[in-house]
This record gives sequence, structure tokens and C-alpha cells, in this order.
Amino acid sequence: MSLELLLIGIAAIAAFASVMAIGLQLTSRDQLASRLKAVAARRQQLSARQRDGYKTARFQPKRHVGWMKAVVDRMNLKEMLEAPALKHKLAQAGWRGSSAGVTFMFSRIAVPVVMFGLGLIYATSVFAHWTFVQQAMLVLGAGTLGNYLPEIMLSNAVQKRQQAVARSFPDGLDLMVICVEAGLSIEATLLKVADELGSSASELAEEVGLTAAELAFLGDRRAAWDNLADRTGLPQVKSLCTALVQSEKYGTPVGQALRVLADENRTARMAAAEKKAASLPAKLTVPMILFFLPVLFLIIIGPAAIRIAGVMK
Repeated sequence: MSLELLLIGIAAIAAFASVMAIGLQLTSRDQLASRLKAVAARRQQLSARQRDGYKTARFQPKRHVGWMKAVVDRMNLKEMLEAPALKHKLAQAGWRGSSAGVTFMFSRIAVPVVMFGLGLIYATSVFAHWTFVQQAMLVLGAGTLGNYLPEIMLSNAVQKRQQAVARSFPDGLDLMVICVEAGLSIEATLLKVADELGSSASELAEEVGLTAAELAFLGDRRAAWDNLADRTGLPQVKSLCTALVQSEKYGTPVGQALRVLADENRTARMAAAEKKAASLPAKLTVPMILFFLPVLFLIIIGPAAIRIAGVMK
């Protein structure tokens, strides 16, 4: 009887193990399918969220630009408006949308005319006592300044935006390292960085959020990282994009690559601060000679000069 009970027990255990193995396999498949479905739904949600968030008045074509576009079309400047170099520079300045290009091209036409008119008005009214040559130089100088003024303003906007992004980039990298090592995906990490830096570093938050949106709905993830590098135009951001592309391609740890980049950017930031601090004494030399030393000499020599003047009387 004991042998029969043992065989029955072994058969029952084997049957139970078989049922559990089949059930666990089916359950894991169901869980995998549900997880894949949840990931796809999350990607669509992120795409819709980011596209709705960036459909603001800043990126949408402005109203009352139809007549500007009509002037640009009449001047046969449509090819210049569609030039990739112009779009790239406008994107680096943060001026996106079709209205940005139209407004810039219209300013290239209108600003020289306005400056020329202002120069002519000032030459014939305020500076009417000048000679004709001087008045002509004033008018031509105003028109020339108006011709280069839109390009100068665009270049200054690009430079200021790059400086703002570079200033806040180490903090963004540190936050990315924390989020990735906490187990968040790249898309969730970028969204978290955009949310946290939205008030203190709006430029970097804007670029990171736009990249998260592109990762959500672009088929090629490398294109999203390349777009981020092109929009910022900074070598440190390009290094980040290259590291993330290589991590996705070869399967290397993303957190380790981000940590190395964060350390390098922190070191470079400290080196730049030390360089600026070291150049401060040389920059203060001229103001001290012009403003501090004359006052110091006046305080030291002034009383003696007053006494000498009193004695000589």
C-alpha cells in the first residue's frame, strides 16, 4: 500500500507541475502582450500630449501675417524662405513655425526701408545744418544698418539661447542620471527633466520636451537625437545624442554613459568658471586706473595742495 501511495503521489505532483508550467507559460504570454499593448498606448499618449503641448501660439503661425507673406511672395523670395540654412538658424534661435520665417524675411525687406526713411528724416530736420555729404553718409549708414540688423538680432538670439542651454545642461544631465538609474525609460526621463526644469531653464526644457515628443511618434529614434543636436548646435549636446544612439544600438548601459557625460560637463563648467575668475584681475586693471587711482590721488594729495595754496597766499 505504501508503494502504491508513493506512485500516486508522484503522479499527482507531476500532473500538478505540468499544469502549472503550461499555465505559467500562458500567463506570461498574456502579461507580455498586455505590457506591449501598454507600451504602445503610452507612446501614443506621449505623442498626443507633447504635440498638444507644443501647439501654442509661439509655434503656430501668427495672425495678420498674410500680408507679410504676400509681400515676400511678390518679391520672389520664396526660395530664400524655404532655404534649409535659414530654417536651421531659426530653429536654433527658438523661432519655429511658418510665421517665423515669413516675419524674418519681411523684416529683411522692411527694416532697411524704415531705417533709410528715419535717416532721411533726421538728416533733413535735426541735422539740417550738416553738409550734403554728411547727410548722405548718415542716410546710407542708416540703410546699411537696417540691412544687417535682422541678421544681427537672429545671431544674438541664437547665441543667447545656446548660452542658456549650456548653462543649464549639467543640471539636466544630473537629473537624467537620477531618473535613468531609478528605472525610468528615456522618454519618461526626458518628460521628467522637462517638467522639473520648466521654470528655471525653459530653453533646455523646451528642447528636451520636443525631443520626447519626437521619440514618441518618429519611426527612427536616431533622427530625434540628430534633431536635438542640430537645434541646439552645442558640442556637449551632440556628445549626449551620440552616446544615447550608441547605447541603443549596441546595448551599453545608458546610466553609465550619462554619468560619464555629467562628470565631464561638470568639470568643463568648473574650468570655465575658474578661467573667468582668473581673467577678472586683468579686466579690472583699466577701470581701476581710470576711476579708482585719480580719486585716491585726489584724497592723498588734495589736503596738501590746499595747505600749500593757503601758504603761498
